[in-house]
Amino acid sequence: MRICLCLVFLVVSSLCEAGGQAAPGSAAKTITAAETVQVDGAVRSMMATIAGEVTHEGPIAWRRHFADVPAFFMVDDGQMAFPDSAAATKGIHDFAATIRSIRLEWGSDLRVDPLTRNFAVVAASYSELQEPLNGKPVQERGYFTGIAELRDGRWLLRDAHWSSVRPK
Repeated sequence: MRICLCLVFLVVSSLCEAGGQAAPGSAAKTITAAETVQVDGAVRSMMATIAGEVTHEGPIAWRRHFADVPAFFMVDDGQMAFPDSAAATKGIHDFAATIRSIRLEWGSDLRVDPLTRNFAVVAASYSELQEPLNGKPVQERGYFTGIAELRDGRWLLRDAHWSSVRPK
């Protein structure tokens, strides 16, 4: 037990001494204060664009904002909704065929945690009003978290998780 605690202490100490920098040649690099501000603003802009485009064009607009990479996945209320990008494309297409309109709004509590120049964690409460082709409108509220990635000059969601507030 003492050996394990000593190893953990040594690893944490070495990371602190290195200023949190990863080993040379690794993908993670430190991010400057100016880059943090730049990433924060760019990811906030991406989120505003997503809400506007989904509200204006419907669910099909999501496809442009999900990274088209094998690593992409999306979880909804604790269940894997899309295990990869191909499943997201199909799911979005199928869902869009059932919706007359949709209104997505992010809460004022939107948070961006820049991790590197190319990755950030994003989180926000959300409110969504879905008007299906058949049936009554559905109002959903909850919380969204995701990983945003700068890819080919654009910020995209690489991973996403939606949690809906359940009626009490």
